Amino acid sequence: MPGIVGIISRRRAAECNRLVQAMTETMRHEKFHVAGSFSAPDLGVFAGWVVHENSFAVQNVFQNAAKDVALVFSGEDFSGENLVNNYEQSGEKFFESLNGLFSGLLIDRRANKVVLFNDRYGVGRIYWHETTEAFYFASEAKALLRVLPGLREFDRDGVAQFLGVGTPLNGRTLFREIRLLPAASCWTFGDGKVQRTSYFAPSTWESQPGLSADEYEQAFSATFQKVLPRYFAADKKIGIALTGGLDTRMFMAAQPHDAARETSYTFTGPEGRTLDDRIAAQVAGECGLEHRLLRLGEDFFPGFATHADKTVFVTDGMSGILGAHEIYFHKLARPLAEIRLTGNFGGEILRGVSTFKPLGLAPQIFTPDIFPAMKAAGAALKKMRQNATTFAAFQEIPLNLYGNLAAGCSQLTFRTPFLDNELVALAYRRPAALEKSSLPAIRMIKACNPALDRIPTDRGYISDRRGPDILLRRAFAEVTFKLDYCSNAGLPRKFAVLDPVFKPIVRVLGVAGLHKFLKYSTWLRGPLAPFVKERLAAVKECSNPFWNPTGLAEAFNAHLAGGKNFPSEINAALTLEAVERLLFRDLPRRLDN
Repeated sequence: MPGIVGIISRRRAAECNRLVQAMTETMRHEKFHVAGSFSAPDLGVFAGWVVHENSFAVQNVFQNAAKDVALVFSGEDFSGENLVNNYEQSGEKFFESLNGLFSGLLIDRRANKVVLFNDRYGVGRIYWHETTEAFYFASEAKALLRVLPGLREFDRDGVAQFLGVGTPLNGRTLFREIRLLPAASCWTFGDGKVQRTSYFAPSTWESQPGLSADEYEQAFSATFQKVLPRYFAADKKIGIALTGGLDTRMFMAAQPHDAARETSYTFTGPEGRTLDDRIAAQVAGECGLEHRLLRLGEDFFPGFATHADKTVFVTDGMSGILGAHEIYFHKLARPLAEIRLTGNFGGEILRGVSTFKPLGLAPQIFTPDIFPAMKAAGAALKKMRQNATTFAAFQEIPLNLYGNLAAGCSQLTFRTPFLDNELVALAYRRPAALEKSSLPAIRMIKACNPALDRIPTDRGYISDRRGPDILLRRAFAEVTFKLDYCSNAGLPRKFAVLDPVFKPIVRVLGVAGLHKFLKYSTWLRGPLAPFVKERLAAVKECSNPFWNPTGLAEAFNAHLAGGKNFPSEINAALTLEAVERLLFRDLPRRLDN
């Protein structure tokens, strides 16, 4: 994922510049990634960046006319302001005025200070490590591991949280003595000191007065239509990642009338058609928009080991082997459009949808001492759920959903209006009656484009009409969704013995593959079985102390035999094996070749 790196230190400039160059090279994953550097030795700051060619941040470094203010920036800002001019006019309020997903380093020679910052949600990650001589930071942990080999070890608590809930929590990472910059950070370095402050707190939005249902619906429609043009603004083609759901339907209904024609696409499986495929094509056709299906090709399975390793390496292990399709698909999308406009996070922000919960991995695969810490991670996660919107915006999205986002961002510029500051702030004012309701979205679509309102979604939503036929349609969609999910992922472990009977029934009913095309549970015992067996042997050779070898082998073998389902356990074990191999043992060789 493109980003920034840097060292703040009074060590020799030549040494710091050399280290920054090594850090940036570690983050250049593609030929279209562009790297650069900037230093201010008088302030002890040495920075670098890796960005997509032709992207907003390729303009680095941003400076004022006097060149005494410089900004190294990664990501995009939708505030509509000139960044450096905004800082000069607004001072410290500059950071709060930014609107987007980003990270940056501000060098102000006038005030003899350097400010390291990120977006208010923490999606623009900054990993950091501090010694007595220097402060190191980077958007990818591997850049720190490259120049600080003593950190190439697992953080036990971070790994326990990863195994318990799918991600480290509370600023921890998988790596010893490497931490994450908190969301909305504004850390100021000067005079040998650092002030670790924040420019925004969720409580600001939590304290807003609530709205009635009618007031909220009106405000939502107006705000969404106001916000959306920002994300269509570009001097090049935009690819709309269309699905059969409501969130991308809103784009198509409310898109600016003066927006240039874009392209659209839908990710899908090697064969057949899902509801996403069919509905997205119907929506695109109604709008006169080009639409393509981007299929998982025949080369995916033979090259899976390479896809899996690249995914783990690029995302620092935050997307595991079961996310190996993300980079693959986004590579297919890049020739169509370098910007991806997606409906990601709409469900989390607007309707309280959440998949962030304890993983429930089988305890027998672990050593006894790690399992209590995994359970504690689940308890810690439960305490974070006091406010649904805060949990979605400041926990689930930047932590639980970060891995797939990082994988995709290595290939494309990622845009979603559902993290726009104005829209998220409004979500906090949603009345309890609409907490999980789709009605505001459905009614806005109907008002903006009645033709799109008449096309059912993949979950059976059609207009805001009520009646037995509508309820039946939605019930059918929900039932088939769950049957298809269980067919792909396998029945829960205690019922897995019924899989051989259950799956043929689902196929006969015509439900298998209706909603989902990713079938990792089946693939792991099918075309990916040789990969699983090979990597299991590698896990046994790892130095980490997390696994019970006997229990792990039994789980792998039971899954391969089809008696039980352990895809999450396989994913966890093989992902950590890849982290140890790629980021601890092989990292120096990867760069020195």
